[in-house]
Amino acid sequence: MTDNELSTRYTALYHTFGCKLNYAETSTIASMLGDRGVARALPGDSPDVIVINSCSVTELAEKKCRQTIRSFARRYPDAAIVVTGCYAQLSADDIALLPGVKIVAGNDRKTELVEYICSYLAQGDGAAEEKHVTPTRDIRAFTPSCSRGDRTRYFLKVQDGCDYYCTYCTIPMARGRSRSPRIAELVEQARGVVAAGGKEIVLTGVNIGDFGKGTEETFLDLCRALDEVDGIERYRISSIEPNLLTDELIEFVARSRRFMPHFHIPLQSGSDEVLRLMHRRYDTALFRHKIETVRRLIPDAFIGVDLIVGARGETESLFEESRRFIESLDISRLHVFTYSERPGTKALEIEHVVSQEEKHRRTAEMIALSDEKLARFSERFDGSERPVLLEHQAADGTMGGFTDNYLRVEITPYPSKANTIVNCRLTFNPDVPENMKGELLI
Repeated sequence: MTDNELSTRYTALYHTFGCKLNYAETSTIASMLGDRGVARALPGDSPDVIVINSCSVTELAEKKCRQTIRSFARRYPDAAIVVTGCYAQLSADDIALLPGVKIVAGNDRKTELVEYICSYLAQGDGAAEEKHVTPTRDIRAFTPSCSRGDRTRYFLKVQDGCDYYCTYCTIPMARGRSRSPRIAELVEQARGVVAAGGKEIVLTGVNIGDFGKGTEETFLDLCRALDEVDGIERYRISSIEPNLLTDELIEFVARSRRFMPHFHIPLQSGSDEVLRLMHRRYDTALFRHKIETVRRLIPDAFIGVDLIVGARGETESLFEESRRFIESLDISRLHVFTYSERPGTKALEIEHVVSQEEKHRRTAEMIALSDEKLARFSERFDGSERPVLLEHQAADGTMGGFTDNYLRVEITPYPSKANTIVNCRLTFNPDVPENMKGELLI
């Protein structure tokens, strides 16, 4: 036992809501607690600590978080529930009143969270409940995170916060202003992934294209520097705003051996009028240009697109305009979100309100369109050969991974090939278009 470890062995259970950034940060917390002697709880264990990394992007996300807290409190009445993340940042007082909650920590306190937890555990039953939340306007520090979690891929946090203030969004209120570390620091973290045997890194953040704001460094500079790190075979760029996805960056990915043919580009609406109401920083003409540029330079690229349906101001005719625009795009998949009213947002000042019934209808229609697009994209690769980074065999005995262009592939289990890139011949299954079957070519 080291000086940093607790004198008693404890276990912790982790539960994460929301984005890839949250998952990366949860994994970092778990790793840091593991270094202090707090092991992950195994199935059947009664954990001493439950860490919940929360989300506030929709009213439903907050509701699920509250339900989960109450459920854990009933199931594990002796556990100390610790809540962090965006919901904790925005509603710390409300969360502190929920059953079982002992520590609430804001978004900038996730590194210090380990100290709070260890101190609480060391004090035993007499420990007082705690709240550690910095007002969002005062958040300045960047908290690093680079973790694998339960997957083969590593998630490297390259940026945090957002300065965009879209009318529907609470993220700037929860995450603070845009900020990022220096390129040299991130390159060192990437080298650490190499030393740990990692093969793929996903670049995560709130608005990653804004990397380096206020400095001479840019996101393209970062990508070029990471591309030179020997040992990393794959990088993926997570969600990047269309106005920040420069043609130069697309050209770089097209030439790179390590940056994968995979983009995730939020659109939010295919109507210029709705985009204006949302205060988005582009129009449909720019978005179409980005999609067409990717397809021209990287024909096999997977292109995922975020979409919000039922936003305030989205009349029936504007929804139809959005649907027709999206239908015309050569994209791979939609990630459809039903608009949710968020307190404190400017969207509440927009007059036209879409009924819940109509929101659900529009959501179903766009999900059906997404399914069609995914099936058409996946079918293009039936019978082709693609490199697949295999993940470790799952608890249910299945095994698979992702191609370079982000097609999910399932194979006959071959555990010794986990965390290796192998060539597979792909077979399209129209009944399950999101999963290709793969035959190893070894």
